[in-house]
Amino acid sequence: MFHEIAYDVLIITKWGVLVKVAIGISIAGLILLFLLMDKKQVKKVFERLSIYWFRLALAFLVLFIMNVAAGFIGIYVPVNIISGIVIAVLGIPGFVSICALAFFL
Repeated sequence: MFHEIAYDVLIITKWGVLVKVAIGISIAGLILLFLLMDKKQVKKVFERLSIYWFRLALAFLVLFIMNVAAGFIGIYVPVNIISGIVIAVLGIPGFVSICALAFFL
């Protein structure tokens, strides 16, 4: 029993180290990329990112309101990151598809 638990912890820590290394390499790559870009390009990238962050925040607000409103009639809309990204990227068709999935499933 103890050996199985120790083995599971070892696997989890190996994955944890792997994830930390991957995140570190990604951050270092982004910093290097931003250092190689000029000021106009960096401004354009941050402007596009801010648009998508705003759309994601608005999608979660819409999901929350829909979850509360539909909860009164017994339909529960999932509020998770995948639903938020679908609505943020697709817009109104994404909202309709999430509502259809919530209604039919």
